[in-house]
Amino acid sequence: MDRKVDYIVVGLGLAGIAFCEKLVENNKSFIVFENNSQTSSLVAGGMYNPVILKRFTPAWNGHVQLQYAIPKYENLEKKLNENFDVKLDTKKAFNSIQDQNNWFMALDKPNMSVYMQSEIEKKEIDGVICNHGFGTLKGTGRLKTEVLVESYKDYLRDSDRLVEEDFVYDDLDINDNVRYLNYTVDKVVFCEGFGLKENPFFNYLPLNGTKGEILNIYAPKLDIDFVLKSSVFVMPLGNHYYKVGATFNWTDKTSLPTEEGKQELVEKLNKVISVPYEIVEQSAGIRPTVKDRRPLVGKHPKYKCLAVLNGLGTRGVMIAPTIANSLFDYLEKQIPLDEEISITRFD
Repeated sequence: MDRKVDYIVVGLGLAGIAFCEKLVENNKSFIVFENNSQTSSLVAGGMYNPVILKRFTPAWNGHVQLQYAIPKYENLEKKLNENFDVKLDTKKAFNSIQDQNNWFMALDKPNMSVYMQSEIEKKEIDGVICNHGFGTLKGTGRLKTEVLVESYKDYLRDSDRLVEEDFVYDDLDINDNVRYLNYTVDKVVFCEGFGLKENPFFNYLPLNGTKGEILNIYAPKLDIDFVLKSSVFVMPLGNHYYKVGATFNWTDKTSLPTEEGKQELVEKLNKVISVPYEIVEQSAGIRPTVKDRRPLVGKHPKYKCLAVLNGLGTRGVMIAPTIANSLFDYLEKQIPLDEEISITRFD
């Protein structure tokens, strides 16, 4: 029996969930196709932090994105009856006096003092290697992305809006009305992460993809309640378990953990903490990254009923709600997309 829906959404990572929420808010009918092939949202650290700590510079639109995103996630927690937004300070371990000076200089940049504390913390922290003190960021945290994705799937299953199978591009019939299997639909939005490389409608876009690997460790003598940032991040999961990451590999496009990735993380971690630990798990995923570090948002140049929401990179938790809102307003209200995120920049 044929079923009419306003939207088909392909992919249910952070981008797909954010766009589904816009559809729910606006009483649009939709169905989601999800085949669990892309794991970047699940293996991501899930951190949100509007400051690039490598250079002490503000992340692109980070303050605005975070102000918009946090209430969205709070609403989702209530709706799904889950807790997945964990508020955590971030402490940057300084490697030199120059690091300290750069921190103080960054405080004068717009919106930075909202997050960056002016005091340098000199007190030693048991088990943490740091000779030049710490700078503290407030207003940061982590999203338990796996909990969010799985609970959102349950929510969609309960309302018969989730199809857990591959989306077959060849079965998409684009005429006056778009048809796919037994669905008649107005628009299809692809939120596939690195899976976009297999999408014949949008694989012309320059989605590079960067492999990231992370470790979960158990360190019974380490007791920190903040995200430690040095050459790697060390993020508390509770009960002396920590997530450690991440690597950046631009050539390997598989989602399989590697010995090389593990060794890189171990070598860096051993310069950050001085207590024994056990590696409990190793995981990997492909981040959907773009050469100009901006998302991919917009309509197909020929088939205006097809749209893309992708390229969230390393800051998907922060970026997803804002760009989902931009795409919805573009598709439904004809509000132009910002040129920085529109795929027309690659025409």
